[in-house]
Amino acid sequence: MTGKAVVTGLGVIAPNGVGTKEYWTALLRGHSGIRPIERFDASGYPTRLAGEVPEDAFSAADHIPRRLLPQTDRVTRMALAATDWAFADAAVDPADLPDFEMGVATANSAGGYEFGQRELQNLWGSGPEYVSAYQSFAWFYAVNTGQISIRNGLRGPSAALVAEQAGGLDALGHSRRSIRRGTALMVSGAVDSSLCPWGWIAHQSTGLLSTRPDPEGAYLPFSELASGHLPGEGGAILVLEEAGRVRDRIARGAATQVYGEIAGYAATFDPPPDSDRPDTLRRAAELALADAGAEPAEVDVVFADAAGNPQADEAEARALRELFGERGVPVAAPKALTGRLGSGGAALDVATALLSLRDQVVPPAGPVTAAADRYGIDLVVGAPRAARLRTALVLARGHGGFNSALVLRTPA
Repeated sequence: MTGKAVVTGLGVIAPNGVGTKEYWTALLRGHSGIRPIERFDASGYPTRLAGEVPEDAFSAADHIPRRLLPQTDRVTRMALAATDWAFADAAVDPADLPDFEMGVATANSAGGYEFGQRELQNLWGSGPEYVSAYQSFAWFYAVNTGQISIRNGLRGPSAALVAEQAGGLDALGHSRRSIRRGTALMVSGAVDSSLCPWGWIAHQSTGLLSTRPDPEGAYLPFSELASGHLPGEGGAILVLEEAGRVRDRIARGAATQVYGEIAGYAATFDPPPDSDRPDTLRRAAELALADAGAEPAEVDVVFADAAGNPQADEAEARALRELFGERGVPVAAPKALTGRLGSGGAALDVATALLSLRDQVVPPAGPVTAAADRYGIDLVVGAPRAARLRTALVLARGHGGFNSALVLRTPA
């Protein structure tokens, strides 16, 4: 193990802000990205709202080469653009590094759903000769890792992880491991998008979506009025580097910054629903803190998974009470302003937590006015809360029993 993994670059694309500055500004102002779906006719579905990135806010042709447009799904186009932004933010030109010293690990929970739907329609409606050759990979979960690697010449350790929401933390944990084993730089995080009829049916099948028609009242995690969640699209790509290398770059005049250290990570898996054993979210948090060499009392803010389902919210609140005591730590739920972005949601929470550590402020949970008293948590609502922040804990749960936790620290 050669050193610490620190984050030097952020690339954010979210329903309420395309670009890190735009997203952070929107979040602190309580500006929501939840809106009626526009990319397809959702009038026949029980749920008609989502965290959709507006077409006028992100046009792929403005950000990636035209030759890539025919071979990529919307999710990959967003991931490639976010990677470019993260490299620029880190003041890194990948052409300046040996290609085997740079790797990429991303997570995805849906793949290129929109691309896949279109090509299946071509197959059924017109015949196999009308199916794009790019269908062979454009739909696949690993496509973002592959395309980022090819476009930027990253030939070091690479991976693609699938654990729904938890995958965004798993990718970062995997990248941290690669950094500690000697890789100089890792591109990591997650971007997800499945807002098309085929993907929407998959979301509906979970039975976990809110069907309320009001964007301000549909997704209210930890609220007494919680009735389910809303999906969204987007996420964050981060540049991770070995801390000693970053110090050397800064000493040579590089215009970069260190947002924070990925100090601890852990993942667990829940027992079957019919088991009498408890869920393991708390265990994931404890293991991540132990990995960071930290005690619960050192945690200054928790970025919650914030499922928006009363049963799941209660389980997470219970884990927080057991770890930190009744209302023992400020809890952030920025997803209330974006929807749940699949694996991209956890990566975006990490980017948000790093911005909170930088600016010493916790963002509010959007339209949520208060946490239900029975949960016993200190949910930040109404307005941003100034606080002294050094250590943040980010939690994520994936549908099917995945749990992950990540500990972030301010730069030493």
